[in-house]
Amino acid sequence: MKTPIVITKKIKAPIEKVWKALTDKNEIPSWYFNIADFEAVVGKSFDFYEPGEEKKYLHRIEILEIIENQKLKHTWFYPLFSDQKTIVTWELENDEGGTKVSLTHEGTENLKDLGEGFSEESFTKGWNEIVGQSLKLYMEN
Repeated sequence: MKTPIVITKKIKAPIEKVWKALTDKNEIPSWYFNIADFEAVVGKSFDFYEPGEEKKYLHRIEILEIIENQKLKHTWFYPLFSDQKTIVTWELENDEGGTKVSLTHEGTENLKDLGEGFSEESFTKGWNEIVGQSLKLYMEN
């Protein structure tokens, strides 16, 4: 297995507030994807598209593990393109007046044959934007 993608950012917000942003279906669309039926419950799965009108990539996630205010782990895959599942883990830690958010995406090499949009570089860029810009801005404003 290849080395996973790991994105770590410090966010100037309490861990409980960051956790709520990750797990509250009313907050998620403000910084992430619109997952209207999201519930932070192990075993639940959800389908959603990227923002915008194009609706090019159907995403599917299934919740694998939840440790409140610490960890959210789920699958991440594209059922219309491949049955290969990858794993995304969000981990939160208190960090001097804020929260250290670490996102790990494992198994992206299993999607490389699907094209440029599924490359390690593309995922790394996307997660950096989501964690380092969208979530950070949403939490700190």
